[in-house]
Formats: sequence, structure tokens, C-alpha cells
Amino acid sequence: MIPQEILKKVRQLEITTRDLVNSVFCGEYHSVFKGKGMEFSEVREYQYGDDIRQIDWNVTARMRSPFVKVFSEEREQILMLVVDASGSGEFGSGEQMKGEIAVEIAALLAFSAIKNNDRVGLLIFTDRIEKFVPPKKGKAHVLRVLRELLYFKPEGRGTDLGLALEYLTRVIRRRSVVLLVSDFLDSGFEKPLKVVNSKHDVIALTIRDPCELAIPPVGLVQLEDAETGERILVDTSSREFQQEYRQLTQGRHQRVTKFLDRLDVDHVDIDTSRGYVRPLVQFFRRRARALGAGR
Repeated sequence: MIPQEILKKVRQLEITTRDLVNSVFCGEYHSVFKGKGMEFSEVREYQYGDDIRQIDWNVTARMRSPFVKVFSEEREQILMLVVDASGSGEFGSGEQMKGEIAVEIAALLAFSAIKNNDRVGLLIFTDRIEKFVPPKKGKAHVLRVLRELLYFKPEGRGTDLGLALEYLTRVIRRRSVVLLVSDFLDSGFEKPLKVVNSKHDVIALTIRDPCELAIPPVGLVQLEDAETGERILVDTSSREFQQEYRQLTQGRHQRVTKFLDRLDVDHVDIDTSRGYVRPLVQFFRRRARALGAGR
């Protein structure tokens, strides 16, 4: 039995995202993910004027007369939400934790997807596969996805992006839009991401809190790693500490960004202190322009 508190949060998410979906994101989503390519429909007898390149030679040999493959425009999309639920998501120096913002973004794009008559699936991961919900259509299904995101209690605390991407490759065979929501505080996921990116349309949403890039100089502070539980006492007023910390965090951020650029993976940086609506809108419009220029 799902607690009333969770059902209330699902309802609040639906209300919060409704206006954004109707006024902004549904149109932006449709213009960027409006069905690409063709899918097989049927085989029929060859007619004068048909493209001979579409002849199905196996059927032609069996029937002893020419038959061609008929294709129709592929309109329906699959949106796979791949969401990092590791312990580092329970961090936030502002009003919301990183994990809470991840859920709101997932809700926003899931509701945009069903407005476009697409199917939505969910993969929650930590250092293990926590939950997989196969893609389906409809509002009732999206509400189930949101309930899972809000109600599900992960068993793991760490992050294994590579494991999640390898699992996704096995369970989702048809080309999909893969929304990878994480803070990317991990390593060793480069090869699995290359494989997924070759099969699917991957978009990386990197969620960061400003205090992860720069800690205010407030004296002695005990820091705890949310994933390992390791604790360390540091002097945040130390110039040496500030310099080392910036080099570590900004260097990690730059390495991830460069790797995503090298793979040609679209990515959006979400700063928890600045909101997610504007960077998402800018991303959609930038991508729509790029797709238009490529036609």
C-alpha cells in the first residue's frame, strides 16, 4: 500500500509540471523527438514504379514473382528515464536535494512524452540495478513511474553507471531516447556509454550543487561521503584546501564534459541553485535548430 504522502507528492508533481508541459515543453519535445526513420509495415506484390531496391528477394523467390517491402514513418518513440538514485543525490545546499530535482525533471519529460503519444520506461540504479519499469504509454503508466521514483527505497548507496548502461543495452533493443540523469560521480563507464550511444539517442543531464564545485570558507567542517560513509575533517578557510578542492571538482567536471563532447552526446548542466527550466528550454531549442540545419 502506497502511503498517502507519496500519492500527494505525485499529485503535486503532476500539477507543478502541467503548465510547463502544456505551454513550453510539449511543443519543444515534439520538435526534437518527433519520430525519425521508417519502420517495416508489410510485403506486397511489385507494382510499376516501385523502387527496385525495396524488393524482398526471399519472398520473391518463394512466390516466384517480385514482392517489395513497404515502410511507414516511425512516429512512436520510447523515452527511457535512467535515473541515478545513489547516496550523493541526497545532497543540497539550497531548498532542494539533487535527487528531488532529478525526479521533477523526469516527471516533466515523462508528461511531455505521453502528450506526444510516446512510451515511457524507467531504470533506477545505484551500484546495482534497483528497478526496471518497461516502456508503456498513457498517463496511468507515467503516474506509476513517478510513484516508483518517489516511493522506491534503493538498497545501494554507490554509483555504477557502467552497470546501468550495460543492463539498458540488454533490455531495450529498439532505438530509444535515453535520458541519463546523474551527477556522474563515477568512473569506468566510458565503454558502456559508447555502446549505448551507438544504439540510442542519449541525452546526459548532469545535476550539480554549487557547493560541490566550491565550498564556502567557513572554518573547520566535517565532510561525509554520502555513498561510502567516509568522514574527514577539513579547514575550509585554508587557501591550500580551497585550491585543491577546486582543482579536483572542476577537473572532474571538465573530464566528463570533454568525454561527452567527444562521443557527440548531447548534455545539459543543471545547477540546483538556478533551476532547470531555462537550461532545458535552451537545450531543446538549440537541438531543434541543429536538426533543422542538418536537413
